[in-house]
Amino acid sequence: MLLSVCVYSQQDIMAKQYFKNGDFEKALLSYQKLYDKNPTNINYIKALAETQIQLQQYNEAELLLKTSIEQMKYPSFYVDLGHNYQLQDKQILADENYEKAIQSLEENTSYVYSVARQFQDYSLCEIYAIRAYKKAMSLNESLDFSMQLSQIYGEQGNVEKMFVSYIDFLDKNPIYINDLKRLFSDFLNENPSNENNTILRKTILKKIQQNPDLIWNELLSWLFIQQKEFNKAFTQEKAIYNRLPESLNRMAELGSIATDEKDFDTATAVYNYIIETSQDTDTKLRAHYNVLQLETELASEKDYKSIQSEYLKLFENYGTQTQTLKLQIAYGHFLAFNLHEIRDAEVFLKQMLNLNLNENQIAEVKLELGDILVLQEKFNEALIYYTQIQRSLKNSTISQEARFRVARTSYYKGDFKWAESQLNILKQSTSQLIANDALDLKLLISDNKYEDSTQTALKLYAKADLLAYQNKPKEAIVVLDTLLKNHASEPISEQALYKQAQLFETQKVYDKAENNYLLLIANHKDGLLTDDAYIALAQLYNTTLNLPEKAKPLYEYIIFNFEGSIYFVESRAQYRKLRGDDLNQ
Repeated sequence: MLLSVCVYSQQDIMAKQYFKNGDFEKALLSYQKLYDKNPTNINYIKALAETQIQLQQYNEAELLLKTSIEQMKYPSFYVDLGHNYQLQDKQILADENYEKAIQSLEENTSYVYSVARQFQDYSLCEIYAIRAYKKAMSLNESLDFSMQLSQIYGEQGNVEKMFVSYIDFLDKNPIYINDLKRLFSDFLNENPSNENNTILRKTILKKIQQNPDLIWNELLSWLFIQQKEFNKAFTQEKAIYNRLPESLNRMAELGSIATDEKDFDTATAVYNYIIETSQDTDTKLRAHYNVLQLETELASEKDYKSIQSEYLKLFENYGTQTQTLKLQIAYGHFLAFNLHEIRDAEVFLKQMLNLNLNENQIAEVKLELGDILVLQEKFNEALIYYTQIQRSLKNSTISQEARFRVARTSYYKGDFKWAESQLNILKQSTSQLIANDALDLKLLISDNKYEDSTQTALKLYAKADLLAYQNKPKEAIVVLDTLLKNHASEPISEQALYKQAQLFETQKVYDKAENNYLLLIANHKDGLLTDDAYIALAQLYNTTLNLPEKAKPLYEYIIFNFEGSIYFVESRAQYRKLRGDDLNQ
């Protein structure tokens, strides 16, 4: 018995392979043998008939299918027979058999699965597959083929019917909302005026009027997020929260997305709403933290005292205890890096070590203390804190972060050999972010440390890096000027030009940033940062300077010359957007 099964299996595999390769004569012989031994096997009947049709043996296929129909109740054979007639231009006979397949559903609606599927396989969706699904649903209310119908409408390009069908399916099956979001995303883009976006929005709004369920607010919020209309998504999230107060975590997620997309006004409004409405202290404190981070990022020096007052007011209301630990660390960072009150920052953070903290919390405080010591160029003292974290929490993410800080600090002080040894370990970090940062710094050091025995250029670059870290961009720019003047022929000049361009952008000196990117493109055509320069200049033109016509050829250049670049997908999307393409095509 086992031997017999094995033989059939091998013959089946061979027959399929012959058919796949277009060797229909051999496939016919193989399937004929399988059919002769198993004349009631539906798969063999269909395969044999399909092979005969490929060989234009229409009469033989017709006889086989008619015989099978008489012997077996399997209405899908009517579809195969109709297709056989259609290939011979016998459309009347084809339609008669297609109708018989449809009528079979009145006897048993379960036939729809094979009948409709066969219609789809023969690309007979527009009339017959749709009719089969709809007829089965009309005969049996427990059946729902909205997903199948939606798929067919989508394949036909009838987007409105597709969306309506999917939405009807979601009405009965709300657990599939995330699956449908993924399906919808293939038909949408960021443009709110795009036809497909408009159709979906109107379909959802109509559903809200018919059945004001929160799932439609959720879907509408998701659509607005895809369109980067975060303020409109915020409106929908408030509607959800008013009826479902436990949904405030969704609001926090929206705030995070808006922040990542640089819509700081909406992000701030979201976090302030959380502060006003939440009854949970931890949730409020997280929102306060996020608001202060946004305010600090957008503030000028004249605003710093006001931000400091907000921190102190929060500590007055909530205390300086473990619950406000994240806020306290942020305040210590703010004192040191923004107000330059370094001594006060150290005292404040060291006081936190007297709290009842666990090892992870102690490590977080020591990490910030180490950073402040680096700010003061007290490298050896900083290394002590980082090393303590590594020893107390081995193999943890924060331990790996501490090791990266050790490597970066060693790099700042010019100890490139030790920095490189630490970075080699971190390339395998479980944190992808740490691993990527480690690899970037490792390559910077290894690519430039052998240019001269004194490593003067690399030390200058490290000094500029340190000044940027110390929030001294103007001083960093001056150091990079020295490097570019005295070491223009060395490979590190490429990194120096790019680093300086980024610093010019932070200082809003856009003409000098533009000049650096152009120099990079002109003088380092095969450099490691060439695609970085193209995308940075394109974004500068497109987003900051509002010069889309200058940006377009840069995006185009990336598309055709840097297919393996991480910027390829973004460049293609931006280029098509600037060209006015339908992004769904």
